[in-house]
Amino acid sequence: MATTTERTTGEHLIRALDGAWHDARARARDDLADPAFAPHHTPDLQRAREITLEQMRRLAGNGYAEAGFPVEMGGTGDAGSAVASIEMLAMSDLSLMVKSGVQWGLFGGAIANLGTKRHHDRYIRPLIDLDLLGCFAMTETGHGSDVQALETTATFDPATDEFVVHSPTPSARKDYIGGAAQHARVAAVFAQLITGGESHGVHCLIVPIRDEDGNDLPGVTTSDCGHKGGLPGVDNGRIVFDEVRVPRENLLDRYAQVDADGTYHSDIESPSRRFFTMVGTLVRGRVTVGGSAGAAARVALSIATRYALVRRQFDAPGSDDEVLLLDYLVHQRRLFPHIARAYALGFAQNELISAMDRLQSMPAEDVDPQEQRELEGRAAGLKAANTWHATRAIQECREACGGAGYMAENRLTALRADVDVFTTFEGDNHVLTQLVAKELLTAYADEVRGMSPVEWMRFAVDTISDVVKKRTAAQQIIQTIIDTRQDNEEDGSLFNRGTQLTMFEDREQYLLSTAARRLRAANEREDDPFDAFNFVQDHVLHAARAHIDRVVLEAFVAAIGDCTDDTARDLLSDLCDLYALTVIDEDKAWFMEHRHLSVERAKAVLRGINERCRSLRPHAQVLVEGLGVPEYLLGSAMLEREAVDSAVRMSSVREGSDGGAQTRV
Repeated sequence: MATTTERTTGEHLIRALDGAWHDARARARDDLADPAFAPHHTPDLQRAREITLEQMRRLAGNGYAEAGFPVEMGGTGDAGSAVASIEMLAMSDLSLMVKSGVQWGLFGGAIANLGTKRHHDRYIRPLIDLDLLGCFAMTETGHGSDVQALETTATFDPATDEFVVHSPTPSARKDYIGGAAQHARVAAVFAQLITGGESHGVHCLIVPIRDEDGNDLPGVTTSDCGHKGGLPGVDNGRIVFDEVRVPRENLLDRYAQVDADGTYHSDIESPSRRFFTMVGTLVRGRVTVGGSAGAAARVALSIATRYALVRRQFDAPGSDDEVLLLDYLVHQRRLFPHIARAYALGFAQNELISAMDRLQSMPAEDVDPQEQRELEGRAAGLKAANTWHATRAIQECREACGGAGYMAENRLTALRADVDVFTTFEGDNHVLTQLVAKELLTAYADEVRGMSPVEWMRFAVDTISDVVKKRTAAQQIIQTIIDTRQDNEEDGSLFNRGTQLTMFEDREQYLLSTAARRLRAANEREDDPFDAFNFVQDHVLHAARAHIDRVVLEAFVAAIGDCTDDTARDLLSDLCDLYALTVIDEDKAWFMEHRHLSVERAKAVLRGINERCRSLRPHAQVLVEGLGVPEYLLGSAMLEREAVDSAVRMSSVREGSDGGAQTRV
């Protein structure tokens, strides 16, 4: 790597996008340079699973998983690096990322965060080294997002000092569980804990499911989900329990304990708060899923943009030269807004990882519950934003490469298939978006109750504004930009950063305040609280999306301020404009309805998008270099082939212009 003064613009962009986790991501790139991690197309399930497990063993041998566990458990205690490292695996193979995330993030995370020292001493080191392969058995056939309603039971039997784990109904079957079909020997099982005939809500227990030879243990029935839409290297399976007995000590008892006589204890009296506290400790999985989807989108954008820089179609008028795909404005409009969003979400993801790392590095008793809830809300929102972005961007990239993009050897179809499920696992995106809105609204729900219209309006001005203005990044810089814009209102250019920030903030503030007002009115009108919330659900989702957009824009602005290279900073500024204008264009109807955009300014948004696409076109190669995907992880045969064909064509044209024999290829 070049020294700081010798870095290219692309390297500066990589450093900016890697953020505080550059070292972890750089180490991951070095590890993934091993030919064993080269992208591959392996539709055979058995072989794909073998490759994925072999790759994991290589990673374990390099100490890849240790950062995710505290020093006292045998790790290095660097939660942020652990997430960044797992994200990078998506650039090689999403199956590898998912299976690694299940083993070290979900299964290992459940034991580390929900267990106590005896569990740590027994399980953590073996699962880090892959001497113990496990799975995370939460989702059931009948319940996915509604985890509190899981049907699997764990009933304590004081006569034998054991829990009896049971699937009482067909819908209680654990379903889609990564590792359950073949490799896992042990499961972290989430079940309704019952003692003395009383249910205490969902808790987690360690349940052996296979012997060393891979045979199901007595009372356990596993089955294979078989072919899925993607992720062939992940052995998803199903588990049914028939009165399976495990020792009392197998309860992961950090937050709740059961005595030998069946007496239940917990320092958290509220069952609901206890459940959300336990689930909240597992937020790392949601953070990782979002970031990994973003990494997959960067791969697709790197492939499609590089292809558009060498692929030619149609002669330009008055010329025999065919035109590069990326010289067409329509092609720029297809790719550059997605590239801008990839940078934007990458910067927001870095802020999220930093917040997670800070909280998870603190003693549990020192963590502010409000900050923990905000982290969970932010993780939910960015997981939805990243995964929706990935599905849309990868599909656009596939189409932008025409028939070549449909060939398996060019990887885009596999990326599209593999990332598809990311919008629904670790939480369905619409459910998660509602979670974001509920977190924002409950920040002032108690104050809203019983207010008169006059009191509500006063409250909306004084309090809701404060909720929105709680900055997520570079607070002083962003506030200064907005204040400067407000002091200079005549500069209303859509390229003005203060104008962009103000438009995003005003939209969020208005949508939140009106959502709260509509909820209050619905509560007074409807007898059933569900009907009241259901009546305004569309508005609530819109408010949450506006919040996420604002958070992402603020992160982008902060990252521009942190960039030390002038050229890279100018490119990031243009990308930020493109991101902001694209979001405004996507919600143009709202901005026009609420008089934030006139008809003429709405047209100016489109002109601004076109202008930024044209200004970024000469820097396309640098922009995709900045996405940080090494060439050895692109895995697309058409790039090398098209580059050779393009060179031959250009050589032929030059020969023809020199009076030699001209050949059309």
